Amino acid sequence: MTVPTTHTASPDPRSLHERIAADLRDEIMSGDLAPGASLPSTARLKDRFDASNATIQKALQLLKDEQLVVGRAGSAVTVREHRQRTVRPAASMAPADPGKPYRWLTEAARLGTQAHSTLLDVTETRPPADVASALGLDDTETAVLRHQVLSIDDEPVELVKSYYPLHLARGTALMTKRKIKGGTPALLAQLGFPPRLSVDRVSARVPTQEQYQALHLPSDLPVLRTLRVVHSDDDRPVETTVMVKAGHLYELQYEFTPE
Repeated sequence: MTVPTTHTASPDPRSLHERIAADLRDEIMSGDLAPGASLPSTARLKDRFDASNATIQKALQLLKDEQLVVGRAGSAVTVREHRQRTVRPAASMAPADPGKPYRWLTEAARLGTQAHSTLLDVTETRPPADVASALGLDDTETAVLRHQVLSIDDEPVELVKSYYPLHLARGTALMTKRKIKGGTPALLAQLGFPPRLSVDRVSARVPTQEQYQALHLPSDLPVLRTLRVVHSDDDRPVETTVMVKAGHLYELQYEFTPE
C-alpha cells in the first residue's frame, strides 16, 4: 500500500521586514495603494504584521530606497507619483516616419515624460549564446553590438544591447558610434530589411553587476529581461536586442487580437 505524500508549504526564509516590504510593494504595483495615497500608519502596520516599530521602519526604508514611497518626519509615508510605468513593446517596433524621432522617444513623450538615449558603445563582438542562436550565428561568428542606456526624466530606466549580423551591418550607420535618426527600425527599412515580425521572450532575472550599476538599482530585486528578435522578409532575423529594466517599476503590456 502506497502512503500519499503530504506536502507542506515551506516557510518564507526572508526577514520579517523584507516580507512586509514585499506585501506593501505588491499593493503599490497592483494599484491598491495608488500614487499619492498614504500608507497605513505605523500603528496599523504593527498590528497587521505583528511587528515592532523598528521592523516596520526597516520595511518602509526598503520601499523608500526603491523610490516607491516618500516620507518625511512628522508626515505620512505616501506612494510616489508615476513610479510604475506601463510599457507597450509593440509601440516602438515600426519604423519612425521620415524626420521623426525614434518611436520609443515619442511614446515616452505621449505619457508626459522627457526621454533620451545615451549611446555607450558600438563594437564588433561575439554575442551571448541565446543572441547568436536567434541570429543564426555559429560559435565563431561575430555581430555588431550597439549598447545604450535609455533614461526618462534623467533617470536610467533601461539597458539596451542590440546585435546585428556583421554582413548586414558592415559599411552602414549601424557600425558608427552615432545615434541613428529615427532609430534602427527606420535604418533597417532603408537598407531593405523592413521589420515584419518581432518576437519577445521575457524573463525575470537577478540583476548582473553591470545592470545593477547602470540602472542605479537599490537592491537585488529582479529585473525584467526581454530578448527581442526582429525578423524581416522571408522570416530573416536582422536584429536581436536584450533589454533590461527594473522589475519593481515596470510592467509590459501586450495586446492581442483573437484569430
